[in-house]
Order: sequence, then structure tokens, then C-alpha cells
Amino acid sequence: MKNLSFTSIDNFRIFLKEERSNKILIICGEKSFKKSGANKLLAGLLINKKVQFYFKKSSHPNHIELQEIINQIKLFSPDLIIAIGGGSVLDYAKIANVLTKSKKLEEEIINSTYKVEKKFTKLVAIPTTAGSGAEVTPNAVIYVNKIKHSVEGEKLKPDYFFLLPELVIGASKKIKSSAGFDAIAQAIESLISKKSNEKSVVFAIKSLSISLKYYLDYLNKPNNENTSAMCLAANLSGEAISISKTTAPHAVSYPFTSIYNISHGHAVSLTLNKFLKFNYENLKKSNSIFDLKSRYKMIFDITKTNNMESLDLYLKNLKINANLENDFNKLGVNIMEDYSKIISGINTSKLSNNPIELKGEDLKKIIQS
Repeated sequence: MKNLSFTSIDNFRIFLKEERSNKILIICGEKSFKKSGANKLLAGLLINKKVQFYFKKSSHPNHIELQEIINQIKLFSPDLIIAIGGGSVLDYAKIANVLTKSKKLEEEIINSTYKVEKKFTKLVAIPTTAGSGAEVTPNAVIYVNKIKHSVEGEKLKPDYFFLLPELVIGASKKIKSSAGFDAIAQAIESLISKKSNEKSVVFAIKSLSISLKYYLDYLNKPNNENTSAMCLAANLSGEAISISKTTAPHAVSYPFTSIYNISHGHAVSLTLNKFLKFNYENLKKSNSIFDLKSRYKMIFDITKTNNMESLDLYLKNLKINANLENDFNKLGVNIMEDYSKIISGINTSKLSNNPIELKGEDLKKIIQS
């Protein structure tokens, strides 16, 4: 697998020339494709190539649109797929490229009976947001009837990825704020996930060290330096969670996205502080094989805080400065009345990665607090 991080458009041009692919399918979002400048980037690079586009329609990936993409792949039969966009675009491409032989897509996704054995063709991932690190993760998110599911397997990893800050810098502040916080949350969650190890810790610490230094400047005064830094931080957070997986804040975030259309990173931010506090207050009940208190010490050190109270305040201020609304009521969420609807959409597999076992009453108390 040639997962190489190129940060030069010239390198991407050289790649396309040397790759010698003749039939290229480009999966992207129509607005982001133009706004990011990806349309201009590719304009002179696809001469003498047979090219088809699939423009994503849904705000978050669902099985119905996924089937449309799979059908186009099978009909066009590309020898290269280029996914240019945010996490949803990359997830669509990753799943579609390995499930072209699926007979009952919806059923296989719901029951996790899909078979990830072979890629249809080579896949290039070019993120236009600095957030999920989807360009390096062996899994992807797909919704079926507004319930989040994961498709996982090493074959999902793109064959190549390119980090091109020129395509990221022009995103709206709202998109940058949410995606950037996702990278921060992934790295924090990775450090305390039960599946973390020495390798994932290295990735997570590097990611956090970069993102916390550049995040707010990237939002308020974007330039090539801070945009490149956030692209790298997101990429490293993706490497971290590829190993450790995420925990409770991510598990709980999905219904807020599917039901209330709150962007993913913003949705994660709604409960991150609450779960961090719960885990810290229950250190003695840790199910992890590592010392959970020492992992929190790492987080304190990186954030230059001294305890859970100051970490909580640090993250709250970070969200305020990033304009990430934290009030459920202002977001149109009636947390008391809608609790049963929200809880039914939670991803339970990610809950199991939490270092402290979460019971039903714990979840209710944390989310409604």
C-alpha cells in the first residue's frame, strides 16, 4: 500500500501522469469541488482521459446514495477513483470501492455481514477539510434509516492520499471549526481508548500538539502555515484512531448529526467534556490495561492544564472561541423529550472502547446534565 503524504500540487500532477489511468471516476461534492478550487486544479490534468463525475447529494452518507455510486462504478468501470471532499465524500468512495459485489447492501451493512475482500480499483483520497483523517483510516461511516453503521477492513484504506492545503484554506469558518474540533477530539479520545497502544499514543500526542497550537489561528487568520499544520494534525489523528478507535463522545454524536443535522465535529464537542469528566471521576473503575490517570496527565500536559476542572474550562473556552454552540436548546435539541430517540441512534461498539463501563443510567445522566 502506497499511502504517501504529498503536500505539493506538482506532486499530484506527476502522480496522475505516471499513473497512466485512462478511465477516472471523480467523487466529490458539487459546491465544495468548486469552492475548494479542485475544479481548477484538475482542469488541465485530465486531458485525453475519460472522466466521469459523481456529485454527492446528501449532507451525510446514506446507503441509498451509496448504492447509486456503486452502480456508477460498475457501469463506468474506472481504473482509478479520485475522492475529493470532506469525510462524507471519502467515506462514500472507500465503501463503494470494496462493496461493488454486495447483493443486499442495506441488509449486509445493518448486520455487518458484508465482505471486504477486494478493491474494485485504485483509490486516491484528497481531503478538502482538516478533520477526520479519513484518508488513512480503514473504516467508514454510513447511515441506514438515520442509524449510523461502520464498514471496516484494511481494504478500505485509500491507496494514495494527498494533503493539499490550497484546497482546504477556502472552506467556511463553520466547516473548519467543526472539522478541526473533530481532529482534536479524536486525538483526545484515542489517548484514553481501551484499544490504544504505544503507537497510537505517539500519533495522538503529535496530532494534539499541532492542532491545539494552530486551530484558532486557522479559523481566524488562515494561511498556508496553519492550514498545512491542521491538515497534518487531522491526518495524524486519523492514524491514531485507526489503531485505538474512538470512544463515547463519538458514539453519542451520530444521532445529533442524523436527526438534527449538526455537523459531525460539532456534534462530538457537545459531550466531550462530560465524558472526560465522568471517566476521570471514575478512574478506579477503569477497564483499560494502561494507567488511565497517566493518560489524563498527558492531556493535562499538552493543554497546559493542571486538573480536570481546568481542562474542562480550557475546552469550553476553545469551543466558545471556535463558535461551537454548546447549548442544546439553542441548537433545537430538546434533550429531555428526545432522549429515547437520541439513545436509539448511538453507536454501541464505540461505547465499548470507553475506559469506564457505561451503564444506561450513566449515559442518561451524562447526556442530560
